[in-house]
Amino acid sequence: MVVFGPSSPVDAAPDTSGDFAGLVDIGGRSLYLECHGQGGPTVILESGLDSRGDVWSRDNEQPAGERTMVQPGVAAFTRVCAYDRPGTIGEVNPSLDPDGPEFYPSRSDPVPQPRTTQDLVADLHALLAAAGIPGPYVLAAHSAGGLVARLYASNYPDDVVGMVLVDSTNENVWRDFRQNLTPAQYARFEASNLDHSELEAAYPEAEELFTAPLPDSPSVVQVREARAAAPLRPMPLVVLAHGIPFSAPFPGWPTAKMEAIMRDAQKDLTTVVPNAHLVVATESGHNIHQDQPQLVIDAIAQVVAAVRQR
Repeated sequence: MVVFGPSSPVDAAPDTSGDFAGLVDIGGRSLYLECHGQGGPTVILESGLDSRGDVWSRDNEQPAGERTMVQPGVAAFTRVCAYDRPGTIGEVNPSLDPDGPEFYPSRSDPVPQPRTTQDLVADLHALLAAAGIPGPYVLAAHSAGGLVARLYASNYPDDVVGMVLVDSTNENVWRDFRQNLTPAQYARFEASNLDHSELEAAYPEAEELFTAPLPDSPSVVQVREARAAAPLRPMPLVVLAHGIPFSAPFPGWPTAKMEAIMRDAQKDLTTVVPNAHLVVATESGHNIHQDQPQLVIDAIAQVVAAVRQR
């Protein structure tokens, strides 16, 4: 098992072969970046909505050290970097950390919210350039981070040679939900997904990426348009889909129908490049990187190996 020691954030340029954890100036503000391991291609971990970069290295389900989490696991065979987007948070499990805070705030400088997928792509591109992280990259992305990864690959096709999508958001899933729910059901669902009042009360700088109506939010429209105008180049791709159904957001929710739509949405993501693979994480809910971290490590290893062979 690879064990990462503590580090102190400092404005610096990371060594492209050694451990680094600190702030990187991207031009008037800084983003927190953490890199470990050696070799290429470099794996870039893109977290889901509201999640700090350490969701890939800190175990939120079991005591620290009992399982190998994704970032240290990947660092055993190649260079891997994770970062905090502005406004993201680190979750705290009270059973594991009873004296911990309510949450850990982003270690990156705050920015005005809401933002769009294109804004996040611009941040990531600026970060990799400022930090001197050489490509090519394999992008491993969870949930809404998958939109960022795919748009990045459309914008910078020469830089991305492989991808792992971890229960990634499909740009059309909310459109399909709307078509298969009653207007009242969909209105209630969308309202609950866009209500950030509790989080914003505790953390006014919290990340916001989607606006109403969800199917036409700029963050998904940008990816939808890029998919049509700038299809991804052929590359190794593994799509991981959750196997444990989502909890019903309210009584009367048609779980079976919505799960079928989400599974079809994951199958659709395998069509963005030829010969992609779909893997169902039978023991995982949405957070596969926490529920089954070894499955994610293995998927990334598979893509990295395929890139190296090519």
